[in-house]
Amino acid sequence: MELKRRAGHQGTGPGAITPDGCAVEFYSRLPVGAEPEIIAGAVPAGAHILELGSGVGRMTHPLLERGFTVTAVDESAEMLERVRGARTICGPIEDLDLGETFDVVLLASFLVHNADLEVRRGMLRTCARHVAAGGCVLIQREGEDYHSNVPRERVDPSGFTVRVVFSEPVAEGVNSVHAEYVFPDATWTQTFRARLLTEEQFEEALGEAGLRVDRYLTEDRTWVRVVSV
Repeated sequence: MELKRRAGHQGTGPGAITPDGCAVEFYSRLPVGAEPEIIAGAVPAGAHILELGSGVGRMTHPLLERGFTVTAVDESAEMLERVRGARTICGPIEDLDLGETFDVVLLASFLVHNADLEVRRGMLRTCARHVAAGGCVLIQREGEDYHSNVPRERVDPSGFTVRVVFSEPVAEGVNSVHAEYVFPDATWTQTFRARLLTEEQFEEALGEAGLRVDRYLTEDRTWVRVVSV
């Protein structure tokens, strides 16, 4: 069954495009960054991880290589087709209820900034529902200048260019962001909506779901270790 496009989200370029405008082929080309090291440094060795919004497995595969067990969840079947070595579950994060818990629940890719308040609340409830007693949730937030430092451009060492062309208000607390990803042989674009969250608003949203900040993991405070209240 084809999933309905999420409001305010669209993408262009070769190959399949997910409901939130992500291009499957682009994410398959995206190099692994520092995220797996950040995650590995914040959780016990060999932990069982529930990865919410795994995409094509850009973080899944490095985590498996480090000895973690991963259950990868994504609403895009095309994304999950690229995941190898992990249990995969296809469906919306906000509706997930597996009836089991995990040492670590991972909510990366700025998903906590979903523009739809009910979807965000559902995602955080999913995190709280699936984290084991004594376990943790790792969440990735936008940087402080994510929406103000625009337009901006970065050339990745692997040879492609990322441009954030604009970030413009479209509703109270919500911006529409347009990004371009330019490779020598292909270009993808994505337009998506993001809800701006101050640190105070972020921590308030966690509290609504029965979660709280344990500690911020990176100097820029974009990666956060969260625990149950």
